[in-house]
Amino acid sequence: MTYKKRMAFLVLVDSLIVLTSVFLSYWFLHADLVMKFPRGLIISSIALLVSHHLFAQYFKLYKKAWEYASVPELLNISKAVTFSIAVVALAQEVTSGDMYVRILAIAWMLHLLLIGGSRFVWRVFRDTYIVKDKSKKRTLIVGAGSAGTMVARQLLKNQDSEFYPVAFVDDNERKQRLEILNIPIVGKTDAIESIVEKYEIQNVIIAIPSLNRKQVTKIFEQCTKTKAKTQIVPMLEDILEGKVSVNEFRDVQVEDLLGREPVQLDDVGIGENLTGKTILVTGAGGSIGSEICRQIMKYSPAKMVLLGHGENSIYKIEMELLNLYRDRVEITTEIADIQDRHKIFQIMEKHRPYMVYHAAAHKHVPLMERNPEEAVKNNVIGTKNVAEAADTFRVNTFVMVSTDKAVNPTSVMGATKRVAEMIVQYMDEISETRFVAVRFGNVLGSRGSVIPLFKKQIRKGGPVTVTHPDMIRYFMTIPEASRLVIQAGSLAKGGEVFVLDMGEPVKIVDLAKNLITLSGHKVEDIGIEFSGIRPGEKLFEELLGEEEVHPEQVFPKIHIGKARGINIEVIMDFITSFEGLTGLQIRERLMELAHSSHNRAQV
Repeated sequence: MTYKKRMAFLVLVDSLIVLTSVFLSYWFLHADLVMKFPRGLIISSIALLVSHHLFAQYFKLYKKAWEYASVPELLNISKAVTFSIAVVALAQEVTSGDMYVRILAIAWMLHLLLIGGSRFVWRVFRDTYIVKDKSKKRTLIVGAGSAGTMVARQLLKNQDSEFYPVAFVDDNERKQRLEILNIPIVGKTDAIESIVEKYEIQNVIIAIPSLNRKQVTKIFEQCTKTKAKTQIVPMLEDILEGKVSVNEFRDVQVEDLLGREPVQLDDVGIGENLTGKTILVTGAGGSIGSEICRQIMKYSPAKMVLLGHGENSIYKIEMELLNLYRDRVEITTEIADIQDRHKIFQIMEKHRPYMVYHAAAHKHVPLMERNPEEAVKNNVIGTKNVAEAADTFRVNTFVMVSTDKAVNPTSVMGATKRVAEMIVQYMDEISETRFVAVRFGNVLGSRGSVIPLFKKQIRKGGPVTVTHPDMIRYFMTIPEASRLVIQAGSLAKGGEVFVLDMGEPVKIVDLAKNLITLSGHKVEDIGIEFSGIRPGEKLFEELLGEEEVHPEQVFPKIHIGKARGINIEVIMDFITSFEGLTGLQIRERLMELAHSSHNRAQV
């Protein structure tokens, strides 16, 4: 029905309702006179008819989508009807010198009942016969708060949605056995398994954006006992930042189960270092480097320099940032290898950055075991080049992204990162630039991590390969790791090794099981195989030894350690002579450097 036809239909219906209301109100009180159409009936009918249409236009009653009507629409109807009756009362007073109060009261009730009923009957019909499409998936909503109610309302009014809400669950005792939008609250989250079976639920939506990770995991464990698919509304921070709306629910991801609560950053302190400044990020196309760039852009730097070796990855992050910040921040790219000392110095002289975040590195443990000379060139010599260029061109702060594998390293990769830390700490001793390093463990979903590998194996039907049943790692989300790196940079006084609190370690085999379940499969169908520990790997990772770290945190989730007694001559001698060594000799020398007692981090 077109807008004009719909408008004409509603005007006609309302006109009939108005005349009927006036006629019936007179008939109830003066049945013997009403058929004679007294003067008062005619005046009241005309006054009510005109005033109703005027107020209906004013309150936009003819423009409402009544199939979605709720309390605000009912209030507008009440206002339009009440003001219309008030106009009739005034007309009666002016024309006859008297108000027919009882007639007006009955007319008001009939008018309100019939106008409201005519509007809401379509809503009732739609909810009863149209929305309850048998082809829609019966959906259980976890959380009967504002987000859950919003999700339910969206599902009810969206005819194209594949879901139909049939029940809520909520742990609030006071909400039990109540109804929201005619949808019952049928129990608490610990009863999800039985509720799914009883109500033949096909889909579960977790609609509590403020849930912490432990609560999400607890609810998800209940959902995995059923055959229903589980989805979740976006995280609260994404909703508040306007990235997504609450009804854009998605599949539960491993980050929801293993990530931790976001820490509140010191935006003022960070802003002093970033706002209006030139910032350079090496490895800007990588998982951590690109996220550091995204986080920095929120603080409105004057200029953002994206430095990387791979042109495709740099192009992607450049396009992403240009689309969002083109008019606010100058964004430029530099394709360069950090091993190219001359080019790095040229770039640093050209841009004169205030802060440098050094995230470029080789990080794949088994590959670096087989190519130790490349690990040295990139992780050690590359870091030395960038650090010395930062010193030469008076960068204010240099932040190196390190790893937990630098603690008591058993791998070439870990040893090169520890030697790189030592170079950075030595530079802090001789330079006016503040040099710091930030250590953290594995990052969920980063390139080369186990998660993309597991997902690929699951897509192929399995099995998922885990190196050892007791293999344990710390995990952190990419955004959280990047935010804390930026925060650590604002705390830098010089020479620190900042250590991010990684929370509780996770068994890799449990991670594999979660990913299989999240992918909609059963562990026994996909299967898990143990392939054995690879060269250079440990069963357990460390961030700092117990004797190396302050028990207090210098900032939520950030510890600090400090290294002394660095013998830079030994490191420089190794750098100048390593190319004449065999792979095995390089590995041995690296381990000697990384484990030498005077190079250990001390509090």
